[in-house]
Amino acid sequence: MKIRELVNAHIRDLAPYVPGKPVEELERELGIEDSIKLASNESPLGPSRRVIEAILAAAEDLNRYPDDSCFRLRAALAQQLGVSGESLCFAAGSDGIIELLTKCFLAPGDDAVFPWPSFAMYPIATAGAGARSVQVPLDKELRADVDATLAAVGPRTRLVFLANPNNPTGTSLGSAQFARLVKELPERVVLVADEAYVEFVRRSDFPDSIAALRERPTLVVLRTFSKADALAGLRVGYAVANPELVAYLDRARHPFIVSTLAQVAACAALADRAHLERIRKVTHAGLAQVEAGLTKLGLRFARSDANFICIEVGPGADALNQRLLKRGVITRPLGGFGLTTHLRVSVGTELENERFLETLARERAA
Repeated sequence: MKIRELVNAHIRDLAPYVPGKPVEELERELGIEDSIKLASNESPLGPSRRVIEAILAAAEDLNRYPDDSCFRLRAALAQQLGVSGESLCFAAGSDGIIELLTKCFLAPGDDAVFPWPSFAMYPIATAGAGARSVQVPLDKELRADVDATLAAVGPRTRLVFLANPNNPTGTSLGSAQFARLVKELPERVVLVADEAYVEFVRRSDFPDSIAALRERPTLVVLRTFSKADALAGLRVGYAVANPELVAYLDRARHPFIVSTLAQVAACAALADRAHLERIRKVTHAGLAQVEAGLTKLGLRFARSDANFICIEVGPGADALNQRLLKRGVITRPLGGFGLTTHLRVSVGTELENERFLETLARERAA
């Protein structure tokens, strides 16, 4: 008997998540040096000095299991957000919370609705629960279509995922559109507002999702320390939700899911908001730099509220991406999301952005 025949059907044909190519892998494959990675929406700056010091101080206690309750992190974050500690659930990245949500609320025969293209983990986690993904096309501006999303909700819909700002397009919904989802979705449907990039938002009418928790008991807000806090390598994500809902997520999670180093690093990051402001400032300056360069090249791009830009480069997007890789510039092709004419580029340092724009101009002309 083949192993394939033993595997659950909804896992057997599941396409795994494909991460951005690491610098080390590219340089090993092509025999090149001095590559830059602008593919995974990571911070252009590393973590703060406070974070490094906190990690070093905690390293001597790694023979002990982590604090399963995340007590210090929970207290610090609850104070900053103005919520109760019981409203918080922690996991190894916000995608860890996504898996908990599908584990708690989806079963075979159920539906999860979400705009598409969006975060690749939504269909993966949904399929992993044996449920069905209902993908709602973005509008012509590459934004979530609220009317179409509401219309896609049926009797078997249990979850609606909304990445806001959206990945991979960087677009976002304002407060009026978000309020429609909060008010018009049936209360039996859990609305998941995935705000991994909230710290980078530039629009003035971005929704206050934390305040909206008072209006809807089946709203879950997802956030992460991976992006604006520069802790992607430590994997700390969290949910803010009704305490009763959080209690069920906690039942479904694995013990000790957030490591000791991740917890102390996140606490230190919360205590150093000046470093987050530095990252935000560098990112916003980088967005302006790349947008100006793309405009000069005559390329269209989506207005971004994240730390990356979705660029329309034309039918040869995959081939262009390969040429960029050979020049040591790693971007993200979006053919797997259905955007076959687009690339996504993360904002880097000023020098990295300049190198990307120069390389893009040279390789487009090749």
